[in-house]
Amino acid sequence: MIDRRPFEQLGHANHGWLNARHHFSFSNWYDPARMGWGALRVWNDDEIAPKSGFPPHPHNDMEIITYVRTGAITHQDSLGNKGRTGAGDVQVMSAGAGIRHAEYNLEDETTTLFQLWIEPRERGGAPSWGAKPFPKGDRSGKFVALASGFGDEGALPIRTDARVLGATLKAGESTTYELGAGRHGYLVAATGQVEVNGVTLNARDGAAIRDEPLLAIRASADSELVLVDSN
Repeated sequence: MIDRRPFEQLGHANHGWLNARHHFSFSNWYDPARMGWGALRVWNDDEIAPKSGFPPHPHNDMEIITYVRTGAITHQDSLGNKGRTGAGDVQVMSAGAGIRHAEYNLEDETTTLFQLWIEPRERGGAPSWGAKPFPKGDRSGKFVALASGFGDEGALPIRTDARVLGATLKAGESTTYELGAGRHGYLVAATGQVEVNGVTLNARDGAAIRDEPLLAIRASADSELVLVDSN
């Protein structure tokens, strides 16, 4: 089962400094049919204006993964962490028992990013934050784990039975991914256009996937993909 979620039909909130699309119910946008997909609870497609951002606010009991598409985001939190995450790179915050953080676009250009929230295996625990560069050349033609709860080499750790993966495909290239029995896949093409088991996804469309043991993905244009594989 592959349920295509066209970009134009996603939830939408434009706050001026923030232009956001929601793949799942979030904030003031509510769709009872889109409350999450497996352990994946939030997938926001955000455009953040220059010199603006999210002031300090709290989180708890959520794994929050930020994939920067263009520009950069600067993070600071109540643990004293601070860091800038640029295009193609990833940051992970395990909110645990509670953390406050702020995220600002300090750049002179609009920052675009995906922010994903995945429910953790267990509530509580010490909060943490980390970030890492992921050169796009290293994931050319294949999926690479960017964040993982299974100890995948090179991936940022998350406290959930899920993986966040990235791939880049040139026009005409293909790749596959094995989605295990009972798993939930959610795929978005950040750029380009792909076919997934015969279903066409345009840039920033979502695909909710279940009961498809093998994903066969072919790019009809140069494409950048992000996939969540969760329980």
